[in-house]
Amino acid sequence: MTLRSFTGFLTMNKRAFFWIGCTAAMVSLASLMLATAPAHAEMNTVDLPLVGTWTLVSADVQHTDGTRTHDYGPMPRGMLFIDAQGHYSLQIFNSERKPFASGDRDTATPDEYRAAALGLSSHFGMLSDDRSRKALTFHIHKASYPNWEGTEQVRIYELKDGELSYRVPARANGDVPISVWRHLN
Repeated sequence: MTLRSFTGFLTMNKRAFFWIGCTAAMVSLASLMLATAPAHAEMNTVDLPLVGTWTLVSADVQHTDGTRTHDYGPMPRGMLFIDAQGHYSLQIFNSERKPFASGDRDTATPDEYRAAALGLSSHFGMLSDDRSRKALTFHIHKASYPNWEGTEQVRIYELKDGELSYRVPARANGDVPISVWRHLN
């Protein structure tokens, strides 16, 4: 077959190639949809009152002896963002974080690094809401504490008068962090 006859063949069969291409694209798209359908079916939309921007009211810790203290200082700062599809991002910072004396994060002292690491809690991922149990499950993708990455944490919550409160799973020493958030929008 010469180049000229091949070009003529292509010209005459443009419609056939177009429909073959369309069919291949539709089959690929359908395969992709079927392959991802279980993941989407498992995804849970979040209850509407939980969706939005939240500001931190308190981040306390209840000790095993029953006493309660501030976990991130007396006036911690934080934000929690939740969208309707369940994506979330959470940040909590100690209100008393001090800047590094050197002004250079690469030359901080071990104590400064320790205080900086322990003075924040941050993670993001997907959130699912079991309305019947009033349970939030954080499917943590990335976190400031690397041991939480790839884990799921369930928190029983209370939502009342625009405030969301929940208890974080107990730490190794038995202390239980308690977070309270106020809805902004």
